[in-house]
Amino acid sequence: MAAVHNRTEGDINLSSARQDWYAVINDPETSGYLHEDAEYFLHQSLSTPCLDVLASCEGIYLTDVQGKRYMDFHGNNVHQLGYRHPYVIEKLKEQLDILPFSPRRYTNVPAIELAKKLGKLMPGDLNRVLFAPGGTSAISMALKLARIVTGKHKVVSLWDSFHGASLDAISAGGELDFRKDMGPLMPGVERIPPPMTYRGPFATAGNGDVSYADYLEYVIEKEGDIGAFVIETIRNTDVQIPSRAYWERVRAICTKHKVLLILDEIPIAFGRTGKMFAFEHYGFEPDIVCLGKGLGGGVMPMAAIVARDGYNVAQSVSLGHFTHEKSPLGSVAALAMLDFIEQNDLLAKVNADADFMRKELEKLKDKYPIIGEVRGIGLLWGVELVKDRETKEKAVLEAETVMYECLKNGLSFKVSQGNVVQLSPPLIITREQLTEALRILEKAIETASVLV
Repeated sequence: MAAVHNRTEGDINLSSARQDWYAVINDPETSGYLHEDAEYFLHQSLSTPCLDVLASCEGIYLTDVQGKRYMDFHGNNVHQLGYRHPYVIEKLKEQLDILPFSPRRYTNVPAIELAKKLGKLMPGDLNRVLFAPGGTSAISMALKLARIVTGKHKVVSLWDSFHGASLDAISAGGELDFRKDMGPLMPGVERIPPPMTYRGPFATAGNGDVSYADYLEYVIEKEGDIGAFVIETIRNTDVQIPSRAYWERVRAICTKHKVLLILDEIPIAFGRTGKMFAFEHYGFEPDIVCLGKGLGGGVMPMAAIVARDGYNVAQSVSLGHFTHEKSPLGSVAALAMLDFIEQNDLLAKVNADADFMRKELEKLKDKYPIIGEVRGIGLLWGVELVKDRETKEKAVLEAETVMYECLKNGLSFKVSQGNVVQLSPPLIITREQLTEALRILEKAIETASVLV
């Protein structure tokens, strides 16, 4: 069971429950494709074997080759506007007929317009932008820029954090699944516990999560030569939401010790939390912001970093130099996504949906003792399942049961930390669809409750 409990980033895809799931699908065509997938792709943790074979997607739904539809409450966090959003697709089709690719050494109007837009959305002097084809590359660029700006190579990050899968990103991250068997990684990384109040080393400290910030300063002072602190503003996977006091303390510590505060908002920017960027909830300015996933409108791979104007000091170094760096298609998709959010006041809708989700999930918590805690903001929610509310023992197998029961009934999401049901639907979801999803979830929790 140790391997099960160590699962942090995703659900358990090598358990007997996954094999039972294939019996539920019970379709020769699907089984054939899944077999071919296993035959031709390199196997890797968290994505092999696959759940199903998709044929199409639209709105909040994924549809498999047999026509079964899933409401997608995961979406790898790219689906702020859902799938195949007509406004995004229309803009992309127009761009395909004009300039689908822009080689390095040239620029293009969509890339310039997107850089200007991101700078205008950010506070203060956060207005210098670099694009990349994925979030991992954005993290890499931010780490390199921090070294140049500060002259220091050491980094502080959080245990259980995920910042991408390249060697430098897993060096900065805290996920065992990505680091094991890799041998020597990037030197100079110190990890501290993530801010948590339900469980964790300082959960009973009596001062909320501020002790976690105090520990950051302890490490900076003891280690020395720290140049950057890289952290998700709100941890996406199991929905850990730091307090305002935590962030005020972190910002003050980083400023005092001349440590760059690098925010990873790759999975949660662009309205997911009810504001365009999660750090806006706390009233502070980061030094570098990493963006991605939803930036591509659910269609194009697109990521970016936005840094302070004064950090434009790396002219002699290639921080990125990616083939698809200033992608016209990625830029157009991003501009369309941002325009649609603003023109349709999606942030107000998300905040209204958040009130609805909070009330409904708290009702489930009152009804089912298996729910230890409900955490959420905007349309990002975590339902932590426990065997006992007093001991807080993780209900790992029960969480698996909930996930597969929901999949049977057309609701897809991921399980994090082994026992946290993470719900992250498209921002365009209707109230009726949210209600239907919660009905499916409740039925699955009821089924799993008998196992406790």
